[in-house]
Amino acid sequence: MEVKRIGVVGAGQMGSGIAQVAAQAGFEVVLVDVAESFLERGLKAIQRSLSRFMERGRIAPQDLEATLGRIRTTVVLGDLAEADLIVEAIVEDEGEKRRLFERLGSLVKPEAILASNTSSIPITALARYSGRPERFIGMHFFNPVPVMQLVEVIRGELTSEETRDVVVEVAKRMGKTPLEVQDYPGFVSNRLLMPMINEAIEALREGVATKEAIDGIMRLGMNHPMGPLELADFIGLDTCLAIMEVLHRGFGDDKYRPSPLLRRMVQAGLLGRKTGRGFYVYDEKGNKVG
Repeated sequence: MEVKRIGVVGAGQMGSGIAQVAAQAGFEVVLVDVAESFLERGLKAIQRSLSRFMERGRIAPQDLEATLGRIRTTVVLGDLAEADLIVEAIVEDEGEKRRLFERLGSLVKPEAILASNTSSIPITALARYSGRPERFIGMHFFNPVPVMQLVEVIRGELTSEETRDVVVEVAKRMGKTPLEVQDYPGFVSNRLLMPMINEAIEALREGVATKEAIDGIMRLGMNHPMGPLELADFIGLDTCLAIMEVLHRGFGDDKYRPSPLLRRMVQAGLLGRKTGRGFYVYDEKGNKVG
C-alpha cells in the first residue's frame, strides 16, 4: 500500500506538529478539528515552526510555502474519507478516542490505516472500537514533533504485519526513527518517564527539596535537558495525571499511584505552560517567568 494522503485529527500541539512533518515529507495532509479557531491556531503554530527552521537555514523559503500548500484544514470529519492513513491526536481520554474511532472506522475507505498518537492507552482496545483491528496501530510521536526523532510504533493484538510495515516506512519518510514496542500500559517511554515525574512531585510534596533544587539535580547530575517538574509543565499536568492513572489501572500496582499533589494541581486548573501556571509561572509565549 502506498500512502499519499494523511489525515490528522486534532490541531493542538501534537496534531499540528504531526501535520507539519507529514507535509514536509511530501504527503498531502488533511488537518481536522472541531472548530475553525483551533485550526487557525494550529496553522499559526506550523507557520512559526517552519519560520524558525527557515531562519536557521534548515529549509528554503520555497519549502515553507510548499509545505503549507500541502495542508488543508476542515471541521468535517468526512473529509478524511479518501485518506490512506489517519493519525488521531486528540485529548488523552479513552472515551473520547473511542467515539472518534467508532466514527472513523465506518467512514474511511476499507484499505485505510488508523493510527493513534496515544501516549498510554492500550492500542488493542482502541483497535476494537475502530472495527478494523488489523489496520490499526499506535504511532506515538514526541513533543515538539518537528524536532524530536522518535516515534514509538505499537502493534495491537491483531495489527497486521503489513500495517506495521507501512507505518514504519511512513515514519522514516517523515525523518523519524520508528522503534517498535509491545502493547503494555505506557508502552516504554511513559512507563519509565512518568513514574520519575510522579516521584519528583512526591519529593516536592514531602518537602525533600525545592522545585528548583529537584530540577537542578536532574539537569546537572543526570544531564537531563529539562528537570522533571519543568517537563511536567511542558507536557501538561492533566496529561501526566491521565497517563499515571492508565499505568495504575493497567498494572494494578500502587507504585504507579498518582501523587496527591498532582491531583490537586489538576483540580485547580494549574496545568503547566498551557494555562500559564503549573509548578512554574509562564508568560503568554510560554517562557518561564517564575
